[in-house]
Parts: sequence; C-alpha cells; structure tokens
Amino acid sequence: MSAASGGDVARRVRRFIEENFLMGGEATFGDADSLMRHHVLDSTGFLELVSFVETAFDIHVEDLEMVPENLDSLLAIEAYVARKRAERRGA
Repeated sequence: MSAASGGDVARRVRRFIEENFLMGGEATFGDADSLMRHHVLDSTGFLELVSFVETAFDIHVEDLEMVPENLDSLLAIEAYVARKRAERRGA
C-alpha cells in the first residue's frame, strides 16, 4: 500500500483545504459532504484543488472529468484518484 492510498488521499486533500481555504481553521464538513454546497470552495478554489490533486497524486485530470461525481467531496476525490491510478497501471 503506497503512502498516498486509501484514506490518506482524503486526509491530504482535507489538510490542503484547511491550510489554503479555511485559513488554518478546522474543517466543518464530512468526507462525503459537497465542497461546493458547503461553501468550502468557489470556482477558483475548485481549480486550485484540481491542480493540487494532479500534483500531489501524480495524475492528470481531463476537462471532462472535472465533474462533481469526481471532485466535489473528499470521498469522491479519493475514489477518483484510485480509478486514475488503476487506469495507469492497466495501460
């Protein structure tokens, strides 16, 4: 199991959000909560999150993949990263 697998993806993304969007405050949203609906991210923040995910987890997010099902909650991001890594291993 790699250092950034399983729940580590959600933890790293949560830390990024706390440090960059909540100004050091503690996150008040659950892993399954919508980041947009809970006003954690706006559209600019969403793009910063995508850039972080690409860099932190060594994946490329295609434009068509920038949808809530992939990136609007910590659990969705975790599942998305796992799928992208599996695709890369299978390629």
